[in-house]
Amino acid sequence: MRAELRLFFIALQFLTRLPVPRWVARADFDAHVLNHAARHFPLVGALVGACGAVVAVAAMQLWTPAVAATLALAFTVWLTAAFHEDGLADTFDALLGAATREKALAVMKDSRIGSYGAAVLVLSLLLRVLLLAELLRVQPWLAAAALVVAHTAGRACAVLLMASLPYAGDEAHAKAKPLARSVRGADAVWALLGAVAIFVLVCGACCAFGAFGTVVKFAPDARLLGLALAWAAALALLVALMRAWLGRRLAGFTGDTLGACEQLGEIVSLLVFAAVFGA
Repeated sequence: MRAELRLFFIALQFLTRLPVPRWVARADFDAHVLNHAARHFPLVGALVGACGAVVAVAAMQLWTPAVAATLALAFTVWLTAAFHEDGLADTFDALLGAATREKALAVMKDSRIGSYGAAVLVLSLLLRVLLLAELLRVQPWLAAAALVVAHTAGRACAVLLMASLPYAGDEAHAKAKPLARSVRGADAVWALLGAVAIFVLVCGACCAFGAFGTVVKFAPDARLLGLALAWAAALALLVALMRAWLGRRLAGFTGDTLGACEQLGEIVSLLVFAAVFGA
């Protein structure tokens, strides 16, 4: 139990700016620990999403859904130090053009942002704000559930991508060397099961507290089953498309492409919730 708790805190330390216990920070770091900690990435995502959900629901008491959604997104971006947003921008800067594999990898290492990256980043932020605001208008607790699920799903997609592709860059200069060695299948399975469990728990809690009451008034079981199937299918399609795209362009993944996959996973999840429960 203590070993798993340590893996969770290491994942938390890697993905967010949240503090971790001293006994974790001071422990000797094994190069493979972060690799195994990937199994807890979806759980860290759920925590980040929950923090954003608290901000969104609280802000709804004072401001409009659009303002509340913007504040919630801003808080999650701050909480993760724009870690995944940076990867999204770098990935599309490198891969939207016709650059060769070597040139694309060099572009990802460049700290500057280009027109492709800037455009995709703005569109991503705008779309997430609009989707979250739409869900907040329908039912604030529904939006909270969608935000938790979206962040969970984004991290799970990144872990599945790591497990299905080799590292494409120079492992010696990788920002996170353990992740450059890919993720074990067992850790990816645990991450996937964790994401599904969080989805079930969050939706179950919303049903118990009546968050879906006015939305699925006549056939809650059918609507929630449709949500689950659409969510799973959309994320599976996303991972498959990302795997094919990165396999063709880079013959593997990089840290930046994992960030892009996480962001797209968030967007896909919010799109599914808005399609099923939107006004």
